[in-house]
Amino acid sequence: MNFALAQRLQEIAPFHVMEMIKRAGEMEQAGRSVIYMCIGEPDFAPAPAVLDAAQQALQSGAAQRYTAALGLQPLRETISAHYRTALGVDVPASRIVITAGASGALLLACAALVERDAEVLMPDPSYPCNRHFISAFNGRPVLIPSGPEDRFQLSAAMVAANWRDQTRGVLLASPSNPTGTSITRDQLAQTVAAVRQRAGFSVVDEIYQGLTYDHAPFSALELGEDMVVINSFSKYFNLTGWRLGWLVVPPALMPQIEKLAQNFYICPSSMAQHAALACFTPESLAIAEQRREEMRRRRDYLVPALQALGFDVPVPPDGAFYVYADCSRLTDDATDFCRDVLERTGVALTPGVDFGEVGASRFVRVSYATSMPKLEQAISRLAAYLAQGA
Repeated sequence: MNFALAQRLQEIAPFHVMEMIKRAGEMEQAGRSVIYMCIGEPDFAPAPAVLDAAQQALQSGAAQRYTAALGLQPLRETISAHYRTALGVDVPASRIVITAGASGALLLACAALVERDAEVLMPDPSYPCNRHFISAFNGRPVLIPSGPEDRFQLSAAMVAANWRDQTRGVLLASPSNPTGTSITRDQLAQTVAAVRQRAGFSVVDEIYQGLTYDHAPFSALELGEDMVVINSFSKYFNLTGWRLGWLVVPPALMPQIEKLAQNFYICPSSMAQHAALACFTPESLAIAEQRREEMRRRRDYLVPALQALGFDVPVPPDGAFYVYADCSRLTDDATDFCRDVLERTGVALTPGVDFGEVGASRFVRVSYATSMPKLEQAISRLAAYLAQGA
């Protein structure tokens, strides 16, 4: 090429897990049996009512036209009602924006809040795409080592110790990818208060909020109207490929977010929005809750099974569908370990290198978004592999 590429590309690291998935796919095509424990995608289909609603929207023609950039008003109102009934927090529909997935929500938030050289504090480990969105808008993600003692989350003390003149805010996730750990209510309140004292913004990724196991879920939105919260239909409602999410913003920010949405993608998928209305029927919510209980059952099997094999799980996950496991008793390089496990056993894991720098060589992320029989088979394969001497 005789033209220059944007400098920001230098700040976007490869997504290493995709290489694992690519290799796993090659192995499957060659006839090998592969168990995917590296993907953050539930193995459940959408609820029947959602599929019916999508079909009706297609047949009636309702899904053939643009919607408002902020999304279908009935869907915004339904999400508002869900916040009130499920989480006990009053979030007016006027603060809710329907987006093209949670990624679309973060796109809008970063476009509105992140300027050139602005620093945004994040825990290390954290989901890599989150920091890459900040880099894409010429900001600077600042990864702060966050260990088991803080549930792999940011604390108010970390905010105070790392805030600089260039710092503009924090980006949190609860429950977290890759750790499956939530921020406690007190810890979140203290962290947000520390950010407010410095006139910063707090963005909280809550896409795994519905998959909370050991305590009642809560939202950062209960802390005030200045919170910016991201959510999604992908995980709890099992609509990953439908690419639909939502963003909740302070009232004063809504005109700017609407302007950005109009320019960035016109509107989210019309068909997905009409279908998503059916996510909140009593029947669909009952199915979602049954599946949440199944995820809890898988977690309760997998954590002790991994520990019995020699993995350390310093903070048992209380949400999402990941176990962040320390494999340092088994190897001194988690990436090489994951590659070797895949080649020799057909079990695909995710090395910690994707999620930050601290502990990258010691940790693996293990997803339990697959069936119990496959989890049991994967543990059996890992046991045989370790018995042979990794």
